[in-house]
Amino acid sequence: MSRVDYIAPWWTYWLHNFPHINLRFQPIDNSFQPEEENYQQSLIFLACVVAAGLGVNLLCLAIYLSCLCCCRKDEEEESKKPNSCCVTWSAVAAGLITCVAVGVGFYGNSETNDGVYQLTYSLYNANHTLGGVDSLVTGTMGNMKTGLHQHLARLDEIFATRGDYVQTLQFMQQMADNVIKQLLGLPDWVDANVDLATIADQTASVEYYRWLTYLLILILDLIICLLACLGLAKQSRWLLTTMMVFGVLTLVLSWASLGADLAAAVGTSDFCVSPDKYVMSQTKSIVGADIVHYYLYCNQTLSNPFQQPLTIFQRSLTTMQIQIQSLLQFAVPLFPTAERDLLGIQNLLNSSEASLHQLTALLDCRGLNKDYLDAMVGVCYDGVEGVLYLGLFSVLAACAFTVMLCAIPRAWRQIACRERDYDDIDEEDPFNPRARRIASPNPNHANMHSFCSYSSSIGSQSSLHPPAPAAAHAPMTEYMNQTPALFGGNPRYENVPLIGRGSPPPSYSPSMRATYLSMTEEQIRHFGNDFQA
Repeated sequence: MSRVDYIAPWWTYWLHNFPHINLRFQPIDNSFQPEEENYQQSLIFLACVVAAGLGVNLLCLAIYLSCLCCCRKDEEEESKKPNSCCVTWSAVAAGLITCVAVGVGFYGNSETNDGVYQLTYSLYNANHTLGGVDSLVTGTMGNMKTGLHQHLARLDEIFATRGDYVQTLQFMQQMADNVIKQLLGLPDWVDANVDLATIADQTASVEYYRWLTYLLILILDLIICLLACLGLAKQSRWLLTTMMVFGVLTLVLSWASLGADLAAAVGTSDFCVSPDKYVMSQTKSIVGADIVHYYLYCNQTLSNPFQQPLTIFQRSLTTMQIQIQSLLQFAVPLFPTAERDLLGIQNLLNSSEASLHQLTALLDCRGLNKDYLDAMVGVCYDGVEGVLYLGLFSVLAACAFTVMLCAIPRAWRQIACRERDYDDIDEEDPFNPRARRIASPNPNHANMHSFCSYSSSIGSQSSLHPPAPAAAHAPMTEYMNQTPALFGGNPRYENVPLIGRGSPPPSYSPSMRATYLSMTEEQIRHFGNDFQA
């Protein structure tokens, strides 16, 4: 009979057609047989294929890093703008791909969780239905065996002098035994009830840890990407090195999750393509095939396998109620003490009839078939679709971290080259900004030479190109005003204390002043002649 209510989605057929090969490289049947060793090996083989992809990825990264370390370029070429732009765009691409991957991962994780929740919810509903059937059957049988038997035993003593009434009581006992017989013919749902509850509990527990694991992976990927971008922006080598280590670990984790997702998606799709076959094979030891077929398809053309026992149950209760009404009408005036037991039997029969109506509703195929279809939709639509999105997340994350691992070493080398270029600058060069920063807070440094002193460094003087010197007998103030212009216009040496500049002390005699001026003019004249030479 063709299924009209449940149609497997197209992606389950696509995954179902994946090659199923065991670890001995032998093709096997793609039917869902999780207990078979060859089928288990076929899913493991898919995970091994993904592991091979991880090995190729790591090998390509190793070759790239080896070429980057061995094939060194000139430092000038390393600091060119195109390389910086390449690193920048690589970081941007890795960040965008990671953001897209995380978004896809959150959606896939949510879809998978919704599908599994729908499965567990349907299992709990079916378990509640089967538990209700078992409870009603057990309660009705207990009432017939214990309560009705006690009332009939007392009435038999009361009606001992009336043979017709005793025959009526015996007939009611036969009807009660017939009801018990019909109830015993119903399937024993205790095993199925326990199995469904156990499966639902285990599935919910596994799904919780799966959902939490993927949530942590998504957050970890996002944090690593953000810290790597921060390290590139701040040019922090230790942060980039740390993120590179975590990037490799996350890359391995992404490929591992892809292997698990692929194996789970293919195995679930094998089940979703023909779930009826597997369900019937698993329940054949619990209930009959006709009963399972009735609940799986729930077609109007199918007869209810419980219709006959339920009909006999109903007729027996009706017959017993008629007999009790007759005894209440004719026997109670003669035997008033029998009224209590007769009313007790009547209440018991009314309770059994209510249980019969509930049992008929629970045994109807529409309730369990709806739970079955809901479970299939949850697993095969939301569940498998979510796993596919999680697989796409793993692929995008692997690509993003591959790009990031390619960009970080190049950025690390650029930072190292810039620092090396910066360290190669002569710290004695007065035009070096670093030397200026070092000298500015220490104006009295021992290596500082007065530009007005005759003992100025010859190397420094030869490296400068001042304009033509002033006349030999120019006034001292004019020469001192020209000094900042001659030596780069740096006025910081004007604040150097007078000691060490060849200047006289603040207080001096006229003879000392004349001696100092004559000495200074001679030094200036000698300096000008040397400079012109």
